[in-house]
Amino acid sequence: MSKLWQARFFTTVNQLRDLPKTQVPEIAFAGRSNAGKSTAINILTNQKGLAFASKTPGRTQHINFFSIGGAHVAMHRKDPTKVEEIQALLVDLPGYGYAEVSGDAKLHWQRLLGDYVQRREQLAALVLIMDSRRPFTDLDVQMLEWFAPTGKPIHCILTKADKLNRNESVNALRQAQQVLDSYVDEEGNGFPFTVQLFSALKRIGIEEANDKIIELFGLEDDPADPEQ
Repeated sequence: MSKLWQARFFTTVNQLRDLPKTQVPEIAFAGRSNAGKSTAINILTNQKGLAFASKTPGRTQHINFFSIGGAHVAMHRKDPTKVEEIQALLVDLPGYGYAEVSGDAKLHWQRLLGDYVQRREQLAALVLIMDSRRPFTDLDVQMLEWFAPTGKPIHCILTKADKLNRNESVNALRQAQQVLDSYVDEEGNGFPFTVQLFSALKRIGIEEANDKIIELFGLEDDPADPEQ
C-alpha cells in the first residue's frame, strides 16, 4: 500500500509565519489552475476529495498541508493527528494563472509562494503539474526559476496525457526533458529535474509518480497485506 494513501489534512496557512513548525520533509505540488493538480493529488492519495479544486478560478490562495503518518486514515476516523509521528508533509500550493485574481491578491500569492519555495528548509522537492498539451507557460517557468537555485529536485508531471496520441506523447516528453536539461548551475551541471506523462482518466503514470514521490520523501511504501 502506498504511503501516500495515509495523507490527511493537517493545516492551512496564508502567511509564512504560520507555517508548521515540523521538521519532516515536505514535497510541494505547484501548477496552473486547470492543469489537474487537485486531481493528481487526489488520485495519488487514493482519496476523492482531499485536495480541493475551487469552482472559482484563483480563489484558493492558501497553502494546504497534508500529513503522512501520525493518524489512522478512514472517512469515519476523527482521531487527532499525532504530530510527533508525522513522517512527511504533502503540500498543495495555490493554483496560478488566472487574470481574475486582483492585483493585491496576485502580489500576495507571488510573495507567499516565492518565499516558501526559495526559503523553506524542510521543502525537499517540488512537483510541478502541467497540462501535457500546454507545458511551460510563463508562470511555470517562473516557478522553475524560483526553485532551481535551491538545487533541490523537481519532478514534472504532464497531465491529461490521454488527450495525446502516441507520437504527441513521445514529443511532449522529449521536449519537456530538453527544457529541463537547459537549466544548469554555475559550473554547468544539470539540476535533478525529471518528467513523466500522467493521466488520471486512463490511469497512466500513477505508479511512476507514486514511486518518485516516495523516493523524494526518503520513505518506503508499506508492504501489501497478504490477507487483502
